[in-house]
Amino acid sequence: MSTTTARPEPAIWPKRTKFLRPFSGKISIKIDLRTVVITAILAVITVCVALWSLTLGSAEGSDIPLDRVFGALAGNESPSVTRIVEGRLPRVLVAVFGGAALALSGAIFQTVTRNPLGSPDIIGFTAGANAGALIAMLVFGLGYNGATFGSLIGGLLTGVVIYLLAFRGGVQGYRLIVIGIGVSAMLTAFNGYLLVRARVENAAAAAAWGQGIFEQLRLKDVIPVVLVLVILIPALTYFTPNMRMFELGQDSAQSKGVHTERVQVYLMIIGVGLIAVVTAVAGPIAFIALIAPQVAMRITRSPGIPLVTGAAVGATLLVISDAIARTLLAPVQLPVGVVTTALGGVYLLGLLIVQSRKAGS
Repeated sequence: MSTTTARPEPAIWPKRTKFLRPFSGKISIKIDLRTVVITAILAVITVCVALWSLTLGSAEGSDIPLDRVFGALAGNESPSVTRIVEGRLPRVLVAVFGGAALALSGAIFQTVTRNPLGSPDIIGFTAGANAGALIAMLVFGLGYNGATFGSLIGGLLTGVVIYLLAFRGGVQGYRLIVIGIGVSAMLTAFNGYLLVRARVENAAAAAAWGQGIFEQLRLKDVIPVVLVLVILIPALTYFTPNMRMFELGQDSAQSKGVHTERVQVYLMIIGVGLIAVVTAVAGPIAFIALIAPQVAMRITRSPGIPLVTGAAVGATLLVISDAIARTLLAPVQLPVGVVTTALGGVYLLGLLIVQSRKAGS
C-alpha cells in the first residue's frame, strides 16, 4: 500500500501583482502594478503643482511665467526674478517633503493601532509639539528659532508620556488612541491658556504659527526635514516587514515571532520624529497624517497602507493646500493649516456619509 503526499498548491496572485528577479532569479521583488502607476501619477501631479506654485505671487502682477521660473532655477535669470523664485522655493519644498513625512507618520500609527483614527494629530503628538513651541516662544521668549527646538522636545516628551500611560504588558491600539485623545485635550487647553496669558502681539504670532504658516520659511528650514527623512526612511524600511504583521493583530504578530513591544517602541520613535520635525519647522499641520494613508489605501485598493503611495498622497495634498493658502484670499496669505483642516472636514464628512450608507444597506 503506497501513500502519496499532496503537493501544496502554488500561491495565486492577482494579475496586478508581478515579480521581478533582477539577480539571476535568486531574489524576487513583488510589485503591484496599480500601486506603481498611481504613485507615478501622484508624483507627476506633485511636480506640476510645485512648479505652478513657483509661478504664483500673492500680490497682483507678481506672477512669473514658467519659462522664467526654469531660468531662475538654472541660474540664467535676472537677480530680481531669481530672488523671488528663491523666496518661494522653501515653502514648496517643505510642502513636498513635509507632506510625505506627515503621511508616513500617520501610516505608522494607523498600522500599529489598526485604527484609521490612529493619527499623530488625533493621538496628541502634534499638540505636544505645539505646546513645546509655545513654551519656547511665549514663556522663554526664544522666537521662531526657539520654537523649532521646543517643538522637537515637546513632541518627543509627549510620545514618551503617552507610551508610558498606555503601556500594560504591551501597547494596545485602542488604549493608545484613547489615552492620546485625553492627553491631546489637556495639551490643547494648556496651549490656549498660554495664548490667553501672553502679550497680544506675541499671542498673535504664536497663534499664526500654530496654524501652520509657510510664509517665513527659508532654505535652511528645508534641511532638517530632508535630513530626518534620509535617516528615518531607511529605518522604517527595515521595520516595515514587522510592521505589516501588526495588520493581523498584536497576538498574530507575536505568533509570527515579532517582538511586538520592541518594534512598537522603534516605530513610535520613527513616527514621532517625522511629525515633530515638520511641526518644528512649519508649525502644526492638521489632517494630512490622518487623510493621506487612508486615501492611498483606498485608491490602490490595497489590504494595508502602501507607504510609498501614502507619502506621495501626503506630498500632493500639502503642496496643493499651500498653493490654495497663498492665492485664495491674495494678497492675504492663509495659514496652510486652515486649508488642510477644511480638507480634513470634507474627508471626515464624506467618510461619515459612506459609513452611514453601508450601515443602512
